[in-house]
Amino acid sequence: MTTQKMLSELRKTTNVFGMIKDGDRIAVGLSGGKDSLAMLYLLHRYAMFSPQRFSLVAITIDMGLGSDFSGLTSFCKSINTEHVIVATEIGKIVFDERKEKNPCSLCANMRRGALVNSASELKCNKLALGHNADDLIETFFLSMSFEGRLSALPPVTYLEDKNISIIRPLILTFEKNVAAYATRFPILKNPCPAAHHTNRESIKKLLSAVGKDVPSLKQRILSAIVSPDRYNLYDRYEIFDKFGNAVNRKQP
Repeated sequence: MTTQKMLSELRKTTNVFGMIKDGDRIAVGLSGGKDSLAMLYLLHRYAMFSPQRFSLVAITIDMGLGSDFSGLTSFCKSINTEHVIVATEIGKIVFDERKEKNPCSLCANMRRGALVNSASELKCNKLALGHNADDLIETFFLSMSFEGRLSALPPVTYLEDKNISIIRPLILTFEKNVAAYATRFPILKNPCPAAHHTNRESIKKLLSAVGKDVPSLKQRILSAIVSPDRYNLYDRYEIFDKFGNAVNRKQP
């Protein structure tokens, strides 16, 4: 994917979901992975010609796992973007104190909380996270498989208590395209001890297996998720409890 094509996709996504407004100060969650690096660079380039005037600051959450972030700082300097590193003990809490068997949810919530708090302290009104279309699809299947509910990553989430909106500019861009584009960036190795041994990894393998027989699988699932006019779920029908009382209203 060329920068032009990636920018076109990002611009379309931010416009469709109204992610960026004039005067925004956007904190970019910079983990050092392919998604966050690509997102930061693309937002930097987009700011050069976007009709909306906005500024960026990159925030990296140090989980206390011994990562070297000097490469990220140099990268941010090369694109004239402030880089803030926030020291935490998230790694110690998740792996040593809590000893979570499936640590991903707790870790993600703690990292997101640290990002939101840091963004607020830096006077940002937006926080950009690098979730891509594959993350969206996998989360949808994780919710069905492990929680018994239909739920997907929202493109925009407003946090009233912090007056910050979380935005996901890459949410309609597939991982393979991000990965191909991000080879030019200083990607950090994932230091997480639980990497590749998670429920998400299991869902990823499942989708990959089915995708061998259905090449357009991910595109169709993405289309189904983001096209509410195609929904045909049971909220359209009246459902009754054992006493014959309606427990929901039939949708018009």
